[in-house]
Amino acid sequence: MQFSNQIPPEPREQIEREERAGKEFDHLLSTARSAYDIPRSAFDGYRVKRGLREPDGTGVTAGVTKVGNAHGYVVSEGEKYPVEGVLEYRGYDIRDLIEHFTAEGRFGFEECAYLLFFGNLPSKDELTEFNDVLATLRRLPPRFTEDIIMKAPSSSIMNKLQSSVLSLYAYDPDPDGLSLENMLRQSMELVARLPVIAAQSYAVYRSAFFNKSLTIHNPRDELSTAENFLRVLRSRKNYTEEEAHLLDVCLVIHAEHGGGNCSTFSTRVLSSSGTDTYSAISAGIGALKGPRHGGANLKVQQMFDCIKENVDDPHNEDELTSFLYRILKGEVGDGSGLIYGMGHAVYTKSDPRAVMLKKYARKLAYDKGFGEDFELLESIERITPDLFRAYKGTTGDMCANVDLYSGLVYRMLDIPVEMYTPLFTIARVTGWCAHRMEEYLTSNKIIRPGYKCIAKARPYVDIENR
Repeated sequence: MQFSNQIPPEPREQIEREERAGKEFDHLLSTARSAYDIPRSAFDGYRVKRGLREPDGTGVTAGVTKVGNAHGYVVSEGEKYPVEGVLEYRGYDIRDLIEHFTAEGRFGFEECAYLLFFGNLPSKDELTEFNDVLATLRRLPPRFTEDIIMKAPSSSIMNKLQSSVLSLYAYDPDPDGLSLENMLRQSMELVARLPVIAAQSYAVYRSAFFNKSLTIHNPRDELSTAENFLRVLRSRKNYTEEEAHLLDVCLVIHAEHGGGNCSTFSTRVLSSSGTDTYSAISAGIGALKGPRHGGANLKVQQMFDCIKENVDDPHNEDELTSFLYRILKGEVGDGSGLIYGMGHAVYTKSDPRAVMLKKYARKLAYDKGFGEDFELLESIERITPDLFRAYKGTTGDMCANVDLYSGLVYRMLDIPVEMYTPLFTIARVTGWCAHRMEEYLTSNKIIRPGYKCIAKARPYVDIENR
């Protein structure tokens, strides 16, 4: 049948067809609801570990890793005890890493990427070699910007990153190779190229959806990842050293977070099947986009703006507490009953990422006129744990997580809100790639958990009798 030769339907016929299709879809939707109705009792009855977590909130052990460790509690004789949070990259505490390279006035993200990929801290010569290779890889393949980024603008930079990563497959001379050599090359290319892809995607987004002038910048070999990101992102290519170093700290604290977080586990699941690097990393991006994961920093900013708009005096603790209580009750905000940026699946007493981000962001916050905003976040961090325990009737510890402060830091750095989660992606791809290589090279078994099917067997019914 030659569809291309058909005469388009008349406007009235088209409208009637669309109205009919709308009614038919509503009927299909009502039919579908029962297909996805599983009672909570089914999970409890079969002792299902929802979210791959034990009843006490600890994660089900699904593997072993040497890449990273997020530590926030200890279990002794079956009891879970809170401790101060620790985040380690290949055994090194990130607090030590950040303190040392900032004291020396160096950028640390590339050093952490080397550590995650190769297992040890680099010497000066090794770090220079690594940076030289990254510099040569930052330039995107010929016409990639024009053909992949510019021709199909997206309202979501995260989805654009995902489709761009998948598109890199077509530019790779050996996209499916699973040797360490090949996966390491691909991993270094992704670390080098994602900041450029993200920043250029934002420029196209502004032009396509907001009619802004389109200016595409390219990276420079001698600059760090943080400097290049700011250079390519900003229309005037300008930034201060203080801004670049604070952004570098953000990249370091987001680079890795153990094998069990949603996006890293997604990457490991796909890698266990033997699929290519681009497919595995795109899965990580898709998981990170979700508001329960990397997209939480956007939720924090929306909540923060809501508080500022509705609380007359944020310094009045009683007024702020009352409004936070209304958020918990689902009366204001997005209705979820969540105070975003508070609480974490692993950390109990403290999130080391939030601690470090607060420490290095405080001065710039006051220098750039964000001092009161910073103090408001500290008030939310201080008030929420007791308020949450009183409202929920619980006794557990609760701390601020990194999302509570990261959004304000990005706002201080004049990074648009659409780039908050993409910036998280730029950093976390290092951890994803390290875990991918470890999963494929060491586990050698496809990840395949069990699901209990509770649908009852039914006889087939002829279509005339349904």
